[in-house]
Amino acid sequence: MQKLDFPALLQLAHASLAVTGPCSCSTVSLGGWQKLPTSLDLENLEEIGTLVEDPYDEPTFSEYHPQGTRYESADAPIAPRYFPANRSQAVRCRACGRHFLRYNEAGGYFTELRIRALHPELLVDAAI
Repeated sequence: MQKLDFPALLQLAHASLAVTGPCSCSTVSLGGWQKLPTSLDLENLEEIGTLVEDPYDEPTFSEYHPQGTRYESADAPIAPRYFPANRSQAVRCRACGRHFLRYNEAGGYFTELRIRALHPELLVDAAI
């Protein structure tokens, strides 16, 4: 899978911004990280790249919230080097072309797919 750098991710976010038509992928607000909604069919999401730097290295669990936002906040920055973006794949809706970040949350006894829409104004190229 192709590793996406910040300019490529920003380009995907701008492409999503240009999509204005209705689609099943946009019936639920995905502004902040959340569990994959049942209205979103995984078959309609095409993986197009990864933000994982090194699949053999354990990325940080530190989050990036300089303005006091939280993981699930719709206005939280999307910083590719920070959790959970650093464990995400970029996916595109096959129907409309919107882009999202998706990762697998692995807790003690469960796994759960989480997803967030890509918004260019929230992307931050923050260093660790």
